Amino acid sequence: MNLILKNSKLKTLLLLTIWLVIGVGLRLTNLTAKPPWTDEFSTLVFSLGNSFLPVPLDQPISIDVLLQPLQPQSTVGIQDVWKHLSSESNHPPLYFLLTHWWMRLFPTHEGLVSLWGARSLAALFGGASIPAVYALSQLAFRSRLVSHLAAAMMATSPYGIFLAQEARHYTLAILWVIASFACLVIASRHIQKHTQIPIKIALSWVGINAIGIATHYFFTLTLCCEALVLLFLAWLQWTRKDKETRRQGDNRREEEFSLTLSLPHSLTPPISSQPHLPLNTWFRIYAVAVGTLVAGLVWLPVFLHNSYGGKLTEWIQGPRTGMAWINPIFQALAAWITMISLLPVEASQLAVVIVSGVLMLIFFIWAVPILVRGMKVHLKQPQTRLMSQVFVGLIAGAIALFFIFTYFFGIDLTRGARYNFVYFPAVIVLLGASLAVCWRTSILEKARWGINGKKAVFIIWLMGLASAITVVCNLGYQKYYRPDLFVQLVEQTSHVPVLITTTHKTHVQIGEMMGIAREYKIQNSIQNSIQNSKFTSPLFLLAHQDEDPKTSTFALQNTLKTLPRPFDLWLVNFYAPEPEEVKNCVAETQSLSAINGYEYKLYHCGD
Repeated sequence: MNLILKNSKLKTLLLLTIWLVIGVGLRLTNLTAKPPWTDEFSTLVFSLGNSFLPVPLDQPISIDVLLQPLQPQSTVGIQDVWKHLSSESNHPPLYFLLTHWWMRLFPTHEGLVSLWGARSLAALFGGASIPAVYALSQLAFRSRLVSHLAAAMMATSPYGIFLAQEARHYTLAILWVIASFACLVIASRHIQKHTQIPIKIALSWVGINAIGIATHYFFTLTLCCEALVLLFLAWLQWTRKDKETRRQGDNRREEEFSLTLSLPHSLTPPISSQPHLPLNTWFRIYAVAVGTLVAGLVWLPVFLHNSYGGKLTEWIQGPRTGMAWINPIFQALAAWITMISLLPVEASQLAVVIVSGVLMLIFFIWAVPILVRGMKVHLKQPQTRLMSQVFVGLIAGAIALFFIFTYFFGIDLTRGARYNFVYFPAVIVLLGASLAVCWRTSILEKARWGINGKKAVFIIWLMGLASAITVVCNLGYQKYYRPDLFVQLVEQTSHVPVLITTTHKTHVQIGEMMGIAREYKIQNSIQNSIQNSKFTSPLFLLAHQDEDPKTSTFALQNTLKTLPRPFDLWLVNFYAPEPEEVKNCVAETQSLSAINGYEYKLYHCGD
């Protein structure tokens, strides 16, 4: 018997290791092939303990000056990380502090912080989510099959890999989400048994929630989902208790009536009191809620004190007109789909896009009924009903909250697919549970379209693997900004000195320009090593803009008057009236290709 158990544990460990190797390998593949975008530049700069504020505004600056915040400084420490982050950004500090220490392990590249080093931390946290979701599934469903299938799907989830290949805090937050869900699972079982949760679990739950909030403020959405599930469980308990009380009352009245008929009045027993209620199972859960609330309120003064918060979140706010009313539905649907499948729908070849879209449509028409059927089986089985209700409740609660914020508060959370991290692990656990039902029915019956259960599971996993490869090859979940393509366009089009101008509000716009400057620096290095000739470097103008857009106009006007000619003026994401001086330049009439993240105009300013 001991030998059997050892062999079983060895097989489990070996299989879990396979999922881990696959998942980490995918997450580290082509890790620096995609250029960083503005949010990643925020991570790099603040984690170094640097600031965006020293970057000069309203004057032409060189590449090296613009990229100065990306250079590690030996004199900065974690106090500088917290100082600049709390005053210039709207994020809590935990991930940035960890990244600060992590990036010290890697050498610089062209004098700049290592992008591979920064992204690798998120990738490793993403890899850690594979054994973590295995443990959560085992705790919830007590099934190695469910756990292995959940771990396998986490390893190849295109959404999970997308998050893991960015130098951002979402993969670390996912680990805290998984840990908090584990505490919820334990609490749910104690509620069902009418027992108190252990004090160690209560304290751990508060600590996990506190760390989660210190990683990302949107972790509070996870806590709201958990609160909704607990309210649902309380309602179930109350209704069952009410039914039980009524049933017991009816039984007592029948017994008392029978005794009254058979005994003299003087011997009639007194009416019994209400049955003794079980120990209050909710006391420590209330304590966890209070402790978590205190941990969250600690960050409220920091959040309110930050003057950049509103400006940095303008992109998910605004009035809703026309098609904007239905956009959130399609945005949410796209995020849900990509948790399982994402073929090259962002490829440059139209034929590839069409074929990929058709294959994904066929796949979901076939797969969704299989997954729904598996979930229904778990909801009907007494031993798995509670956990199925818990995870379905977490997902349903999160979706409801997203649409409430979007349609009632004007904060479109569906625009950022990454925000779905708040319930993503619950989707993977339920996916593993549904696939386990499909796997077990492989002998008893045929699945859809003549494919038995085990083959269906393999097909679904292989679709996930193909989708993972799609993401790492930048054919899906492409970066919002493509400075590499923009630099190629500038080099092909401009043969005189170049001035790249943008309007500046926050460090988001600095990040947009940093992406271009970094690509130029890389190209400079390549050209110098190959041709031993200097690659033409542009100048950058960050025209600051507060309430009046014309301030950016005046800054550009003054700069154009002072620059020697000829030069090419590239207005990139320039949201201000064009100055009069631009009329002395000739607008480019040739139709140029569109570049993700960079809306531009080109003017040729001659003698």
